[in-house]
Amino acid sequence: MIKINLLPVRAAKKKESAVQQITIFCVSLLLVAAVVMCLYLVKRVQVSSAQDDIASANARIVELKKKIGKLEELKTLKDQVKKKLDVLVQLRKNKTGPAERLATLSNITPEQLWLTGYTENGGDVKLSGIAYTEDLIAIFMRSLEASADYTGVELVVSEQLDSGGTKLKKFELACKLKVSVAPQPETSPKK
Repeated sequence: MIKINLLPVRAAKKKESAVQQITIFCVSLLLVAAVVMCLYLVKRVQVSSAQDDIASANARIVELKKKIGKLEELKTLKDQVKKKLDVLVQLRKNKTGPAERLATLSNITPEQLWLTGYTENGGDVKLSGIAYTEDLIAIFMRSLEASADYTGVELVVSEQLDSGGTKLKKFELACKLKVSVAPQPETSPKK
């Protein structure tokens, strides 16, 4: 007996396998799209986070630049104050210096020797005066050299002067001021 199958089984199986393949293809396409979309969102979040970090770093840089500007301003103010203090120290030193030097001159000037001029220019000093003898001028020069204020005493001019019948010696001396170094305060070594 011959059986005839009127139902198209092969066509149905083909149709069923095609639907199954299309379904698998669509599901896999959706899965790939979902994975790509997830990766895109993750990268988007990472980019957004990086941009936030960059913005906060730039804000921090601006803040630090302001602080650096303030530090530079403080450094310049410190330098200015230091210069002013140095000027004050120099003024205090010069305030007492000439008075002490003139007191020294007064103390070492022998009798019968008179100073008629005193010029101080920086570290150079010029003295002029009148004395009875050359010996008095020599004593005065030795006393100047031995003093704590003057060094390098030289006789520039010595000439005879007639004043009212009395013969006097007119002289000019050149010398230099001794540089006195102020003692520096001792600093203890850092631990």
